[in-house]
Amino acid sequence: MEKLTIQEEEAMLSIWQLNGGFVKEILDNLKGEKPPYTTLASTIKNLEKKMYVKPVRYANAKRYEPLISEEEYKAKFMNNFVGDYFKNSYKDMVSFFVKEEKLSGKELEEIMDMIKNNKS
Repeated sequence: MEKLTIQEEEAMLSIWQLNGGFVKEILDNLKGEKPPYTTLASTIKNLEKKMYVKPVRYANAKRYEPLISEEEYKAKFMNNFVGDYFKNSYKDMVSFFVKEEKLSGKELEEIMDMIKNNKS
């Protein structure tokens, strides 16, 4: 599985939220500043080549459906991220976010409760 560019990830987020859609629907669902239609269409073509979406033909239009779930993508690339930046140590990753004040004591307690209760 190939890592996505920022533009591709934004398009995939929209596709996952919609559970698939036509380029216009995906464009309308994007957050923030929207790229031109043709740019998004090219980005979606790249996602098709990378096997993240499949086109389903409806008359003269194509509806793009996800081939991989958002959870599968997150799991794959979070593991790579932790491996690349924190030597496969989730403890080091959490410690980093605590030191950078990106994770509060309350959030840390919630994480501990999830671990103790084996919940996500």
